[in-house]
Amino acid sequence: MPNTKSATKRLRQNEVNRMRNRAKKSALRLQLRKVREAVEKGEIDKAEQEYRTAARQLDRASSQNLLHANTAARSKSRLQSLIKRAKSVQSDS
Repeated sequence: MPNTKSATKRLRQNEVNRMRNRAKKSALRLQLRKVREAVEKGEIDKAEQEYRTAARQLDRASSQNLLHANTAARSKSRLQSLIKRAKSVQSDS
C-alpha cells in the first residue's frame, strides 16, 4: 500500500491508465481479427476497408507508446501482404 498522498494518487492514475490501455489493445486486436476474417471469407473490399481502420489504430497505438513502432509497422505489413495475396488468388481464379 502507498504511504504518501502522491503515491496514492499515482496508484489511482496507474489503474485508470492500465484499464484504458487494455481497452485500446483489445479493440486493436479485434480490428486486426476483422481484417483476417474478411480475407478468409474472400471479401477483399471489406478487408481493405477494415485494414484502413486497423492501420489508423496501429499508428495511434504506436504514437501513444501502447505498441512499439516496429511492431505496428510489422503488423501493417503482414496484413497488407495478406490482402495482396488474397487479391492475386482471386484474380487468378
